Amino acid sequence: MMLNEYFAPQPTPSSDLPDPAPLLRRLTQGVLEVLAGVRDLDQLARWFSEDAYRSLVTRSNLAARARSARGVPPARPRFVIRSLRVTEPIDGVVEAVVVVAGPGRTRAVAVRLEGLDRRWRATSLAIL
Repeated sequence: MMLNEYFAPQPTPSSDLPDPAPLLRRLTQGVLEVLAGVRDLDQLARWFSEDAYRSLVTRSNLAARARSARGVPPARPRFVIRSLRVTEPIDGVVEAVVVVAGPGRTRAVAVRLEGLDRRWRATSLAIL
């Protein structure tokens, strides 16, 4: 094993990880609150890979600019999680779709979690 491989994040099998459903629900809620401007993105940083976090920073900045341009103050989003579908394409990886219903709009949040260093990390997140 190369030294840099030793210090890189280590994959963790699903059997050594907690049930991903509660994390998927909390991440979905947290991300929607970040985009609504009522939660600091840094509070979610530990649950995201670097690439996924950077993508969320960009999306959060765009949402803040759009709110500012329309003169809309940040407001806590009101929504209900309608369903959660989870699949495990390979051991230690979970792909999920969280369907969220808000006033006048239903959205899907697609999340990929990977077991790294004995905990789940979101490596991809898309709000559809």
